[in-house]
Amino acid sequence: MERLEDLVGRRVALRHRLGSGLLTDAVGELTVDGASLVVQTRRGPVRVARPDVVAARAIPPAVPRRPSWAAVAHLENLCADAWPARVDEPLGAWRLRAAGGFTGRANSALAVGDPGTPVPAALEAVRTFADGHGVPPRVHVPVGSPWDRAVAAAGWVLDAGHEAGAEVAVLVADLDRLAAHHPAVALAERPDDAWWALALGREPTPDERWVLDPGSHAAPDRTVRTVFGLVRGAGAIRAAVVGDHLHLSRLAVRPEDRRAGTGTALTAAAAAWGREQGARWAVLQVALHNTVARAFYDALGAAEHHRYRYLVPGNR
Repeated sequence: MERLEDLVGRRVALRHRLGSGLLTDAVGELTVDGASLVVQTRRGPVRVARPDVVAARAIPPAVPRRPSWAAVAHLENLCADAWPARVDEPLGAWRLRAAGGFTGRANSALAVGDPGTPVPAALEAVRTFADGHGVPPRVHVPVGSPWDRAVAAAGWVLDAGHEAGAEVAVLVADLDRLAAHHPAVALAERPDDAWWALALGREPTPDERWVLDPGSHAAPDRTVRTVFGLVRGAGAIRAAVVGDHLHLSRLAVRPEDRRAGTGTALTAAAAAWGREQGARWAVLQVALHNTVARAFYDALGAAEHHRYRYLVPGNR
């Protein structure tokens, strides 16, 4: 048996005795908590006293499991609720969205589920809706999904010219880990001028205000609860709770204040607030080309859940 101290932090198969004297195995990352060993299994932590260990060996990392398309669709709809378009009309399970061109998320058809009509007809409806609201026809679709394949088969192609990034990673993280040891950060239910100055660099347009500040137009009993974090003169963040998820967005830190913990403090404060609101997980959307943001969230323990991309008509 390898020395237990050499296996800490690695994925292991640990055989140990139960109270009845029977033997069982625990598989997962090995950690230490005082005098006990803890194996972080898929079903939760298993605590083992050192004298009960019979054998332990390192094993290869687990093959990541792809989430079901139903889980992907659920998370995509949560994110859409957290980032409300000014116009959001159903097309079967699809959502036709427009917000004056502010962000691809709020100005595209979210294609998850059954549109209730053949896909070519659904895409024609997307075109008609987009023309009627003065935005380009665009579909937001999870990469590799049945809906992605169906839209691509109809001749729609990657929106390669999309300035903010045509391919996006959807990340999830445990709120307890994000919220650990957060310093005091000002949180408010509505953004003030200082928040807008950091998040946008100017006063918002009506469409930007609609998307980012649901409190400016929604009823007080709305199901989406929003908060705005601010470190004055340094950084800002937006967070929204939908169901058991906290949607993080619009993290902005002035260049001269980066690498000083401002982004981490803002994220942690938002996570602590989300946990108080009953959320368990954080979710955020980061363009694949934004390697700085992806590295930042990776360091905080966020993991990729799935990706989506924007598709546009191939003949335009």
